[in-house]
Amino acid sequence: MLGRSYRALSVGIVSVVLLIAFEATAVGTAMPVAARELDGVSLYAFAFSGYFTTSLFGMVLAGQWSDRRGPLGALTTGIAAFAAGLLLSGTAGVMWLFIAGRAVQGLGGGLVIVALYVVVGRAYPERLRASIMAAFAASWVVPSVVGPLAAGAVTEHLGWRWVFVGIPVLVVFPLALALPQIRRLAGGAVHAGPRKGEGNGRRRIRLAFGISLGAGLLQYAAQDLRWFSLLPGLLGVSLLVPAVRGLLPRGTYRAARGLPSVVLLRGVAAGSFIAAESFVPLMLVTQRGLSPTLAGFSLAAGGVTWALGSSVQARARMEPYRERLMTFGMVLVAASIAGAPAVLIDAVPVWTLAVVWAFGCFGMGLVIASTSVLLLHLSAPDEAGANSASLQISDALSNVVLLAGGGAAFAALGGGSVAHASGAAAGGSHPGAFAVVFLPMAGVALVGAWVTTRVRVNPA
Repeated sequence: MLGRSYRALSVGIVSVVLLIAFEATAVGTAMPVAARELDGVSLYAFAFSGYFTTSLFGMVLAGQWSDRRGPLGALTTGIAAFAAGLLLSGTAGVMWLFIAGRAVQGLGGGLVIVALYVVVGRAYPERLRASIMAAFAASWVVPSVVGPLAAGAVTEHLGWRWVFVGIPVLVVFPLALALPQIRRLAGGAVHAGPRKGEGNGRRRIRLAFGISLGAGLLQYAAQDLRWFSLLPGLLGVSLLVPAVRGLLPRGTYRAARGLPSVVLLRGVAAGSFIAAESFVPLMLVTQRGLSPTLAGFSLAAGGVTWALGSSVQARARMEPYRERLMTFGMVLVAASIAGAPAVLIDAVPVWTLAVVWAFGCFGMGLVIASTSVLLLHLSAPDEAGANSASLQISDALSNVVLLAGGGAAFAALGGGSVAHASGAAAGGSHPGAFAVVFLPMAGVALVGAWVTTRVRVNPA
């Protein structure tokens, strides 16, 4: 992976992932303060799901773009949109504009992540793909430790806005290093494709627009708990169902063996874990009175254990046991999510959440990297873009749907009225609003443990 032929490319694309990782950890730390200052705590879930909603469209667009013209254009456009969204959120004066910035950022993120998967599938031989996926996970280690501390310090001393507007400067290095190598090793289309393929590509773009719009309507309905919100909710579902059926492999939602189960597992794992993790900083700030710095730092160890789990799955001698590793990983994820609400009890030390979450992150490292490796193994070269898009769509759509459900339950139990507090008073403010987010997500993760038995991994 770091030999002469791949060194510059590996360092460049891992640096891109490093940028995304730093954004995720830093922004997650600043988000509770931003939502409170913009009077938007009741819309807190939108700040996360807005990102995932637009990323759905970006993922499909990137898959088609990469298969037909190569991943270079999708990657550069995605990084530009990612940076623009950060600037928009960082300068927002009201919550809806902040959410709009997150949506622009999500479009860019969707383009980038699928383009990177296509680069890995085209530029690296199969024997190196598990290693580069492990390197992607390892690139989260430094941001997971430094990100919360830096973001918390900046938020407390300079203001949360600087967390957003300061990140785009990191774009320059990975672009300068990676793009020439991507052009050399992974540029261009696999084949021009017949007209029928072009028509199918246009159909996928239309379905992508439908899935993004449907997800947005569903999220709106979940956050506005009034009877007339049923109309946008039903309209959202009517758009989502045919779009999902057209964009994901046939048999995905009945866990058909092979590729469909790999795609489903990615959604179940990522959706349950991220939906729960999105509420961890808010829970610690509002219920236990932690500062943004300490709340963000509670997740720092997870970056190390996630990378460790990804490294374990990359070892050649583990290949015959990949399915068992994934099952074990999902059980860890379910136990971690179920154990997190214990911190709502004042007698439980706050640091226990960091320990519990570190175990869940180890499980995620085993599962997420394995789904990426399996997807590329099961994909023909000219299908890598479309299949990578399907994997990421499953990931993002599950995030949107589960955040919508969790956000609705959170708001229904008075979560939108929580305010910053400290001491004993913080612990008594709406604990049920948080518990009702975490416990169902643990159940979803247990379903994922069953799905791992359907991926049918064959020893290499």
